[in-house]
Amino acid sequence: MKIRKKEQKRLIITYQITMALLAIVSILLIVMDLSRTITITAYPYSLVDNLIWGIFTLDYLIRLGRAKNKKEFFVHNIFDLLSIIPVNLAFSIFRINRLGRLFVVIRLLRLTRLVGLIGRLRYFLKFNGLIYYLYISISVLAITSIMFSIAENRSIWASLWLAITTSTTVGYGDIAPHTVLGKISAVFDMLVGIGLVGVITGNITALFSRRSPRNEHSLKKLHHENQAILKQNADLIKQNQAILSELKTLKDQLQNKQDDN
Repeated sequence: MKIRKKEQKRLIITYQITMALLAIVSILLIVMDLSRTITITAYPYSLVDNLIWGIFTLDYLIRLGRAKNKKEFFVHNIFDLLSIIPVNLAFSIFRINRLGRLFVVIRLLRLTRLVGLIGRLRYFLKFNGLIYYLYISISVLAITSIMFSIAENRSIWASLWLAITTSTTVGYGDIAPHTVLGKISAVFDMLVGIGLVGVITGNITALFSRRSPRNEHSLKKLHHENQAILKQNADLIKQNQAILSELKTLKDQLQNKQDDN
């Protein structure tokens, strides 16, 4: 039974690691496509992206079919649904119909799918609040970098540099936003950076002030032992008091006999 449980746990971990790695590969492909480093609809990138999309779609449909409460599954797996948006299929349709002006819509759909793919990594971020906030921070930095890159017509690496320097409150000033969308992305980076510093500081304080589970167990065990010793001492005191009472009675009896004689 224990071996079966270990195998099930191992399979779950393997499944989660595989899905996370596929999500990371897909995220990199979309980011490089948005930064015009590659063309995701061209071979071999389209083959890899479509394969990952097919795996995620099949995984979502299987889990949806096995879910007892479909509505609850839908609500708790919004990110998974966003990650299987058929962007390449939509691009092909628009390309066939020569609706070139809808290319911006395709980029927004890819950005939406990017959010969903990043959300898929939440399964690994259940350790504590700090790790979860780091996940949110990385997601916001990635999205704001893409927003800045599109709005300011900058490379993705320059945009990422601005996001990092802004969120860490360094602000070298070598790159600055000029458009409204670029400034909005910088504001989000500022808020994330301020919040991250507060969360890290709070977690460091909690780390030093927190008692380890082993120490907690030792303190509880010591407390129980002290309680047992106190109880034994109380019983001994009662016994001593009873003996003293008997000795006093015997002393009084002897005193009375001496007085009679």
